[in-house]
Parts: sequence; C-alpha cells; structure tokens
Amino acid sequence: MVDAVVHPPLAAGASVRAGSMTMADLANYESRIRQPLHTTYRGYDIYGMPPPSGGGSTVAEALNILEGYDLKAMARPDVEHLYLEASRLSFADRNAYLGDPEYIDVPLAGLLSKQFAASRRAQVKPRQASLRVAQGDPFAFQEDLSVPLRPQPARAAAREGMHTTHLTVSDRAGNVVAYTFTIESWGGSGITVPGYGFLLNNEMTDFDFKGPHPNVPEAGKRPRSSMAPTIALKNGKPAFSIGSPGGSTIITTVLQTIVNHVDLGMPMDQAINAPRLSERNGDATDIEAGFAGSAQARSLEQFGHKWSSNAEEIGAANALVFNPDGTVTAVSEGKRHGVGTALVQQRGH
Repeated sequence: MVDAVVHPPLAAGASVRAGSMTMADLANYESRIRQPLHTTYRGYDIYGMPPPSGGGSTVAEALNILEGYDLKAMARPDVEHLYLEASRLSFADRNAYLGDPEYIDVPLAGLLSKQFAASRRAQVKPRQASLRVAQGDPFAFQEDLSVPLRPQPARAAAREGMHTTHLTVSDRAGNVVAYTFTIESWGGSGITVPGYGFLLNNEMTDFDFKGPHPNVPEAGKRPRSSMAPTIALKNGKPAFSIGSPGGSTIITTVLQTIVNHVDLGMPMDQAINAPRLSERNGDATDIEAGFAGSAQARSLEQFGHKWSSNAEEIGAANALVFNPDGTVTAVSEGKRHGVGTALVQQRGH
C-alpha cells in the first residue's frame, strides 16, 4: 500500500498556503439543531430557515411588507414593483444585521415584527423605484430593555456563488422536508480530500471581510448564507413547500414564487417558470435572458427600475403543492438549467 498526497494543479506563479486543519477540528464540530422561524402571510403560516442563514428572515420581512397591500386587486406591473421594493428593503436589513447568532445578537424579533415591516413599508413609493436604500432599525421592535449596539452602515455585499442544491419531499404520513445544501461554487473549493473522495466547500466566501460587521469571520463562526427552504401551512396542514439554489438570488426566487402563487394566483408550475427578477438592494435588478425589451420590462421601467447588463438564469426552484383532495403535485423547473426533476411515487399499502 502506497500513501500519496495529491495536490490540485496550480497556475504558473501561484502558491498555496498550507492548511492547519487537524482531526481535532473535525472531532470538535457539532451540528446545530435550530428552531425554524415563523411568520404569517394571508392566512398561511410560513416557516423558514433561521440565522445564520439570512434567507428565512429576509423572505419573511418582505412578505410582511407586502401584506399591507391588496396585491390581488392590482395590475401585475404594480405587484412586481412592490415585490422589488420589498425585496430591496429586506435585503438592506439582511446585509446590515444578520450573522451567526452564537456570536452576535441578531435582532430577529424586530426583523420579523409586523410593526417594523409597516415602518419599512412607509418608505415605498407607489410606481417609483427607490434604487439603493439604507437599513431600518429593527432594535426598536425587539421588546428588549437593553440598549443594543447598532452596527456600522452596511457595505455592498459581495456577490455570492450560485451553485447550491435544493430538494423538497413529503411522504404519505404527512412529513415534509425542505432541504437546501451547498458546497458554494462548482466543485466547492475544487479540492477533493485524498483517500476519502469528498469535496471541501468554500463557504468562507460568505463572510463579510470588511468590519465592523455582524458577519466578519471569527474562529468557529458560521458564515451567513442565503438558504431559504420554506414550508407553508394553512389551517395547520401543509399547503406548499418551495426552495431554490442560487446564492443570494435564492431569497428573491423563493419570495417571487410565493407572490406569484399566492397573490397573482398562478398555479405553482407557472409561478416557478415565470421570468425572475432579483432585486438585492443594488443599483440594478438582475434579470434573465429575454426579459429586457419585453412589455413586462417596459412597464417596470416606467417606474424607474433598471436592469443588469448580464442576463442569466436565476435559481432552479422546486416545490410541492398539497391539494385539498389529498393529492400532492410535485413541481420543478420546466426550462432553466436543463429542466429539473419532479416525481410523485405511489406504492401499495
């Protein structure tokens, strides 16, 4: 038996700093079992992923903002304008306040507060895009008599990788799982552990490396992610589940799909396949190929919305819908990323 150390190929002039990971690092690792966060939206109980993911709270805050509007009575351009503005505001708060709750005091109760959402909603201008906005102050809604330290103004978030996987599954006993997992980029760090065959991730890129910030790297700290696996109940029973890969676009994909399905009345397959708009509090909204120049785009441009120049596919969502007659509809992408996989399997008792 011959032991061999395999190194990844290096470009000319590049070097690799030796790592310091030992078996003790693996022995000291613990998985954290955290309670899901909860909000309500138009009769649904929405459950999502808590910090250190920024997905669940950002989706929830945006839904809380949108709940103050009668979206079903509005034309689609007005609905999509409000969706973009709610996403913009909630991303400003995500980028300012979220990090590993074992290291910082995340103002989660404030971010999920309906009253805080109302204060953010007051900043939305009907039919006028806000472009970039500042974070709000969720601490005032924390029900905490202490005086917390407000973080420094948020810097622009680094662009996150878009190579994550999401699956959602249920069984006939009524159990539902929404599961998002990632190694960050294609192939993670690009390094396979010799002799064991698994890839190391490069999730360290999800930290914010310019402090002071809630998401600066620290020993043992988990980086903020955007994973947003979501389960919706109605009257205590599963109604639908939705999730997606896509870096920070995960949040907008989940949010827009919920708005499409709940507010615009689209069946889930249409809600997933509709053109995606991803506004993350930047100077321009990310769009998909074919959207620029469309009637839908021109309607939103009249409100002042601007589009990114590099159009590309956004997300790769999949969902389950639990129908009133007890059947389940499985839905995945019909065109993006070579289409997805959806299956309902029936077995005899």
